[in-house]
Amino acid sequence: MRYHNITKDDMLNGDGLRVVLWVSGCNHCCEGCQNPITWDPDGGLLFDEAAKEEIFAELSHDYTAGITFSGGDPMHSANRLDVKNLMLEIRDRFPDKTIWMYTGYSWEEILDSPIVELCDVIVDGEFEKDKFDSKLLWKGSKNQRVIDVKKTLVSENREVPILHCGDYN
Repeated sequence: MRYHNITKDDMLNGDGLRVVLWVSGCNHCCEGCQNPITWDPDGGLLFDEAAKEEIFAELSHDYTAGITFSGGDPMHSANRLDVKNLMLEIRDRFPDKTIWMYTGYSWEEILDSPIVELCDVIVDGEFEKDKFDSKLLWKGSKNQRVIDVKKTLVSENREVPILHCGDYN
């Protein structure tokens, strides 16, 4: 896996202060994307032990609520295995931290991926420039959904419920 940045004390990509891993690789290539430099799966830096330890150091702070995986797309084929393994390690070492993931795939497309059950919240769907709204919380366009994974997985039909700010807890 490759990545472009590790952001610390981020308040825009999930609830609370977070560390954000911006992975490389995205096939969606959305018009108006905030981060097109991350589309190339061969771009950025190799995710190594030093990068992992940088994330773990941030997660060890009491004030850090958790980690957000973004990019690029964590669900890109070049990222899935490494993202899953990193999420498993984070769950083991930091069980009280939340895991958020942004993906251009829809919930329905990724529902059966083992990565899904490791997340607390998934923001799904491609960014659609014509549906952009700067007032939206944790998403860029109106078609995207902020999904409480645990509640959705236990619902009878696994359909995404309508969520409001703070409902994901």
